[in-house]
Amino acid sequence: MGVEVRVEGLTKKFGSQVIWNDVSLTLPAGEISVMLGPSGTGKSVFLKTVIGLLKPDKGHVWIEGTDIANCSEKDLYEIRKLFGVLFQDGAMFGSMDLYDNVAFPLREHTKKSESEIRQVVMDKMELVGLTGAENKLPGEISGGMRKRAGLARALVLDPEILLIDEPDSGLDPVRTAYINQLFIDLNAQIDATFLIVTHDINTARTVPDNIGLLYHKHLAMFGPREMLLSSTEPVVAQFLNAQRVGPIGMSEEKDADELAAESGIDMPPLPPIPVQLEPSDGRPRRGQREPGKWCRDNGITPPPGSFGAHESLV
Repeated sequence: MGVEVRVEGLTKKFGSQVIWNDVSLTLPAGEISVMLGPSGTGKSVFLKTVIGLLKPDKGHVWIEGTDIANCSEKDLYEIRKLFGVLFQDGAMFGSMDLYDNVAFPLREHTKKSESEIRQVVMDKMELVGLTGAENKLPGEISGGMRKRAGLARALVLDPEILLIDEPDSGLDPVRTAYINQLFIDLNAQIDATFLIVTHDINTARTVPDNIGLLYHKHLAMFGPREMLLSSTEPVVAQFLNAQRVGPIGMSEEKDADELAAESGIDMPPLPPIPVQLEPSDGRPRRGQREPGKWCRDNGITPPPGSFGAHESLV
């Protein structure tokens, strides 16, 4: 059962450099949220702050009544047991085979016997499609397999919060599609709260229940998927639809001359909102919403062609 993560007024600096300022949002319990943003906007820093690896300069991160941004090391150690983390490159121990990599958290944080550990490890390896690869070293397998092994390790303690950093980096589109479906299926099975950092627009448009966008040292917007995919806010529309017209430039913000040159150019129309991915076995997820419901409830007309066969619902 996933838990709510409430972020209030979070500010992070490295020296005099502000990474982001006054970020506030709530990750709803049991739902999948995605955090987007141009390169260098501090998305991975945000993940590390949410889990307590980095201390913010200001603000709070509330998890089950504990502010992990300001708690003791002892309390932080206990709260971290709620988390599973999939790092960008899998973060495997190169000298250990996949079995021992996945078993590591169980040996570190539990008193399970080796036979119990084996049962859990093999269950998680099967879940991510790595049965038969448990004796391979990380250097002997592909990047996609390392990602899945990292995911198996993140799952062995049955986390209530799963943090996932750039799961699509280094993966081809087919493997990205497989891992996206795996996230949906896992969320349906374990009901954990997911936060995924990604640059992949297709992932952002089809996987999450909620989307956030970090831009220019602040949180530009956070809310239900349909809210952001139907938004005409220039930075949101530009980023989520991978367009060149808008305030984001090659070096994050466009300068005054670039913006002036675009002053007579209209933003391209928003593309249709796709139907969100559903669990492979048809079971319902806590965060799953009827296609078009947010738009209907808020009087928003989605772009033409949205939701495919479900278009009549809006």
